[in-house]
Amino acid sequence: MTESVERERETPGPQPCVQRPPDVLRAFRRLSSTVTDEDMQRSSQEAEAAFNRLMENEEEMLKQKDPSYRSIPRFYQGGRQRQSEESLFSRARREARQRFLERKQQQQLDDTHVPRLLTLLNRHSKATFPDGQSGHVIDYLTFLRIKKELVEEGERFESFFQARRFLSFDRDPYGSIAVIPFTACIIREVNVRQVRIQLSQFDTYGDGYLRERDIENYVFDLIPTLPQLSGELQEDFYPYYVFTAVRKFFFFLDPKRTGKIYIRDLLMSPILAELLELRQEELPERVLKENWFSHICALRVYSMYLELDADTNGMLLPEELQEYGSGMLSEVFIRRVFQECQTYEGEMDYKSFLDFVLAMENKKEKAAMLYFWRILDIHRKGGLDTFTINYFFRSVVDTLRRRQFEPVNVEDVKDEIFDMIKPKLPMCIQLEDLLNSQQGHTVVSMLIDAKAFWMYDNRETLLVGSEEDEGAQEEGY
Repeated sequence: MTESVERERETPGPQPCVQRPPDVLRAFRRLSSTVTDEDMQRSSQEAEAAFNRLMENEEEMLKQKDPSYRSIPRFYQGGRQRQSEESLFSRARREARQRFLERKQQQQLDDTHVPRLLTLLNRHSKATFPDGQSGHVIDYLTFLRIKKELVEEGERFESFFQARRFLSFDRDPYGSIAVIPFTACIIREVNVRQVRIQLSQFDTYGDGYLRERDIENYVFDLIPTLPQLSGELQEDFYPYYVFTAVRKFFFFLDPKRTGKIYIRDLLMSPILAELLELRQEELPERVLKENWFSHICALRVYSMYLELDADTNGMLLPEELQEYGSGMLSEVFIRRVFQECQTYEGEMDYKSFLDFVLAMENKKEKAAMLYFWRILDIHRKGGLDTFTINYFFRSVVDTLRRRQFEPVNVEDVKDEIFDMIKPKLPMCIQLEDLLNSQQGHTVVSMLIDAKAFWMYDNRETLLVGSEEDEGAQEEGY
């Protein structure tokens, strides 16, 4: 890999610590500890005095930098992202956010609290047999009794025992709710809250979004805690694993390529759940092969990249990428990929290759369709007309001809594509048409991949052949 690319790909890791004013921190720590009212008042005065001194020093530095500040006060502080990381505002914000997250973490249930809650639920629940099925239920009075016992041990339990939560579950004729769904709901919410706090600790600007570097740091720190990864990956491979994992988050959750993902969207997405699935001690190999974040999948994709890199320079040329999969991707499609995707002197790096693989392996997803749409919409007019379809499909026909397949009538295929999509506008397929037709992934494959088109065109023959093979196997042949 070239030296310039290596400089861009620094190994993700924790951000360096920023030196904070010691006198302010000492005052903050005194405030947060258990002290008397007199001590708290004295600590508050010390903190305020220290803060005022810092403000005065910063103001004096501004006046020395620009004399106009002596007569015209500063009235605009600038956006949060424009603030220097060493500025007083940034340091105070980071310190306040860190302390806020620490308090939130202390308010959450931990490994000792959840078993206690489960023990009380099992102790106070009663067995019932609705519809011939055994189970345990609790009524509202028992619900309140359990709440009272738990709240005496700490207010952190109170939010799980509100009346609205009890009413959100299905009730039997006696007004009782099942214990198992209630327990599952609590455990799921505890996990979500803990992950929410963990993600927020990597929020550089404190605005509720995670940038690419933030998620890289999160995944990097998460690797040793995942049993399915910690003993399977070599440390030298960590950076490439992080790139592989992070690209999926941004490919699906940042379709407009803003460079940041809303933390709430991250929590609600199945992608994060797929990553955290690796916390389980044992997973079938079949599940690991289908999980993008598993070591099996990460090594598969990276090995594929190395195999395509014929000149071993760490980057992919168009002719190298054309060997992807069956090696029957059309030349026009590959050329358009390199026109639309980020390249370095006409070569594709590993991150761009990851986007390509995610699109090719998830054609039914909207994010993948947006990826292909940027490639297919060559005129940037928001629609695919007959010229565009002919332009791409003729390249597919050329690939088939070079492989000595039977010739195909371009006009017939073009008409079939319009019949499959049924666009709102005559002879013009829009992105909305592709998404609504449920056939968009098939049409995209027909326009970019000669093998995919051949399999679609011969689907009936292939289906009959597979049925005959199954019949032969059943008869013992």
